[in-house]
Amino acid sequence: MEISAIIHSIVLGFGTGLALIVAIGAQNAFVLRQGLLGRHVGAVVAVCAGSDAVLIAAGILGMGGLVAAAPAVVVALRYIGAAFLLCYGAMAARRAFRPRSLLPREDSGDGLTARDGSAGSGSAASGSAGSGSVVSGSVVRATSGTGTSRTATIAHTKGTHATDLSPALATILALTWLNPHVYLDTLVLLGSVAHAQGGDLQWWFGAGAALGSILWFCSLGFGARLLRGFFARPASWRLLDGGIALTMAGLAAGLALGN
Repeated sequence: MEISAIIHSIVLGFGTGLALIVAIGAQNAFVLRQGLLGRHVGAVVAVCAGSDAVLIAAGILGMGGLVAAAPAVVVALRYIGAAFLLCYGAMAARRAFRPRSLLPREDSGDGLTARDGSAGSGSAASGSAGSGSVVSGSVVRATSGTGTSRTATIAHTKGTHATDLSPALATILALTWLNPHVYLDTLVLLGSVAHAQGGDLQWWFGAGAALGSILWFCSLGFGARLLRGFFARPASWRLLDGGIALTMAGLAAGLALGN
């Protein structure tokens, strides 16, 4: 097998995979938001890239034929996915319209700060002039009259960082596997192009497509921190969540109508 043929298959797979992945969609919107919040980015990116790798391999192994032979399953996924996207879009709309916005904490890297757009750092003054507190996600920062501060973790949920990983993973899994287009695009389309390579080259094509997926989701998730300056304003979060809500509604309508 010539090296040039292997390189050609890898590059073709890389470009084809990116062409299918790089689009405004539910999955990408969720990864971007998690990246901006700095919450479980590695786990979310791993689920997305890992799911693509599994689907690409399944397409090369000929599983796309099963999808084509079972249109009823695709139709069922369309409606289930549409319902899920509507629910997710409604939650995004609620975040966009409520008066307080969630902003990433620079000092903790994973916590959240609730702000209502007022000046300062979002601190709330208490009834006394000598003390105050800032409630931020799962952290309370208390200040005394002497100017010293101490940080205490709220015990309302033990292991909050660990437990809120489950909803994030459940959401990204649903956004990925309840989308019927992922089966048509990855299993059927990518699988067909891979088979056209012939022999072992189809696996090099698949490796290129998987590499494109890894690079894209890593760039989207870990690169989102570069936009944190812009999203330091509550209005920016409202704009993002409003855009996500409209995108989810449009995608849900498209799925329900069979587009």
